[in-house]
Amino acid sequence: MKIPEPPRSPEHRKRDLLARLERETDIWVASADAGGLPCLVALWFVWDGESVWLSTRLTNPTGRNLHDGRRTRLAFGDTRDVVLIDGDVETFTAADVPAAAADAFRARTGWDPRTDSPSYGYFRVRPRAVQAWHGEPELRGRHLMRDGVWVV
Repeated sequence: MKIPEPPRSPEHRKRDLLARLERETDIWVASADAGGLPCLVALWFVWDGESVWLSTRLTNPTGRNLHDGRRTRLAFGDTRDVVLIDGDVETFTAADVPAAAADAFRARTGWDPRTDSPSYGYFRVRPRAVQAWHGEPELRGRHLMRDGVWVV
């Protein structure tokens, strides 16, 4: 039997979350269409210190859902280190994306959607709620952000 680690403080969880946003390359992106049909895909992302930037085709289910629904839930893949980010989505075409965001995306991923196909767009996700926890002992205090404001 493994003895669980003591729960991290909310401040420690926020530090771990911010480090993970800098370190990770892929994030799970959940969306739904107007009829409620869910869609879940992993996409490359970039964290700019305030928002998560994603890119996918504007014409695929994820692109349409993000654009039309204007909300998403993001998550990392490790179930022992849960991070959930609920956010508001703003859509940009390759022509109107802020250059700093597109350049950061290219630098981080090695791919520039602006030069790939005109059907690719960018999506800025502004976090509204953030939760992070390691197992049941950390369920209390898992909310790090509410209503777009850090609570720690």
